[in-house]
Amino acid sequence: MAECVSKVELTVSCSNLLDKDVGSKSDPLCALLQKLGGDKWTELGRTEKLENTSSPSFSQRLRLDYRFETVQNLKFGIYDIDNSSSDLGDDDYLGGVELTLGQIVSSKTVTRPLQLKKDKPAGKGTITITAEEIKDNRAIVLELEAKNLDKKDTFGKSDPFLEFFKKADDGKWQLVHRTEVVKNNLNPTWKKFTVPLQTFCSCDLERPLKVDCSDHDSDGSHDLIGSFTTTVTELQKGAHGSLVQFDCIHPEKQKKKKSYKNSGVVSVKNCKLVAQYSFLDYVLGGCQINFTVGIDFTGSNGDPRSPNSLHFMSPDGLNQYLSALWSVGQVVQDYDTDKFFPAFGFGAKLPPDFQAAHHEFALNFNPTNPHCQGIQGIVEAYRMALPQIRLSGPTNFSPLINHVAGIATTGAQSNSASHYYVLLILTDGEITDFDQTRDAIVRASRLPLSIIIVGVGPADFKAMELLDGDDGVLRSTVGEAVARDIVQFVPFRKFKDAPVQALAQSVLAEVPNQLVSYYKMRGLEPPKTQTAPKS
Repeated sequence: MAECVSKVELTVSCSNLLDKDVGSKSDPLCALLQKLGGDKWTELGRTEKLENTSSPSFSQRLRLDYRFETVQNLKFGIYDIDNSSSDLGDDDYLGGVELTLGQIVSSKTVTRPLQLKKDKPAGKGTITITAEEIKDNRAIVLELEAKNLDKKDTFGKSDPFLEFFKKADDGKWQLVHRTEVVKNNLNPTWKKFTVPLQTFCSCDLERPLKVDCSDHDSDGSHDLIGSFTTTVTELQKGAHGSLVQFDCIHPEKQKKKKSYKNSGVVSVKNCKLVAQYSFLDYVLGGCQINFTVGIDFTGSNGDPRSPNSLHFMSPDGLNQYLSALWSVGQVVQDYDTDKFFPAFGFGAKLPPDFQAAHHEFALNFNPTNPHCQGIQGIVEAYRMALPQIRLSGPTNFSPLINHVAGIATTGAQSNSASHYYVLLILTDGEITDFDQTRDAIVRASRLPLSIIIVGVGPADFKAMELLDGDDGVLRSTVGEAVARDIVQFVPFRKFKDAPVQALAQSVLAEVPNQLVSYYKMRGLEPPKTQTAPKS
């Protein structure tokens, strides 16, 4: 019997959260985790962080597949974020709840008390989760501006932002998007933004929408400037050259003054509906994932003959490098039809002369054809090469990244979404050419390429986390920012005793979104199958 799968998006709001910050309220976000075998929880996504609020309504939706025949155990965790690190382990836990996706979908809306631990409530805190099936792949793209907004700040103008609400089936207004804040400006233009049509109006172009324009205050007590109601159909008129503008009305001012007209005017600069393709759309359309492996053979790994070495083979013929390769490779190889993968080593001296270290050598010692057949072929090439080479250094990533980026450049020139490249680097974390590597990553961020770094061994991996860029935008040595986030770093030790699929899930979590973000940036739709250029 075929498995029944549909896509759902979850909306999260909370009330009465614990206040962990002295003199202010918490800065909460919600993380969604799923139990994937055993007791291991794997993060699927998280909302945006909201500042200084004990009753947050998150506009960022959490999307996942709903499998009717499977019990999908979920955990929603609320955290108070006080630093720029993406690691939630150093943030205050405000409470959470465990539910199955089936419970949420069957009820549509679920409200539960937050718990700090089992049977220990998180004060009076509650969480409300609403599920909605995704039936449409379109999105709305909007750009708005305002003129002559009311001045709300005593020593300045206003710091305006917009919040969009759709009327839910129960008649209540549900937050669907929040813009950025434009500082000290009564005539702001907000950045263009894209919201899935399902989120924005439940794919109903006539569904009532409410827009609040407010003045942002750091203490969370934002002042309403004015509101208006509209529909997507009305907003769309701006795409055809018509002037679409709305009076921002403050209800209290309207009651008090007969001569009151508005508190400013909001205009539509641009509005259009676009197709929003998923990772699955591209794969089913013929996009090939071309998988390349790079393995660290530098001296910091330790002598492979010593049991303390990260390259030491245990009696079952495995080590951390091979375990990580198996876990990730078995998932990725399913998306590459020919199953021939280029595999390279770096940081070793090669026979017969063992002179200078090589920073990009074919694992099978065949530079004209570095391809191995399947993950098993890479494993065999690794086992063959290990006794023949001498671990050396330094640890340079940039030659390998530049090599694969060169191949990805060829793929990008086809102007079709046919070929995407994934480079898996297995390393003990001691990186020597950090500046050259970040320059290479910034250049590669404009190509159809993702880089996965799996850290093997006990190192602190601070350099790897910087390359990941989750804590802030990665920049080159001359200050150029990455065009998109293409690096995912995962330390293997976190998954050493976890089920194989848990590591693969975490390592590959960002690749689908990275692939979609690249083709969206290029404006490329899912293709017909073509032949991919190889390393």
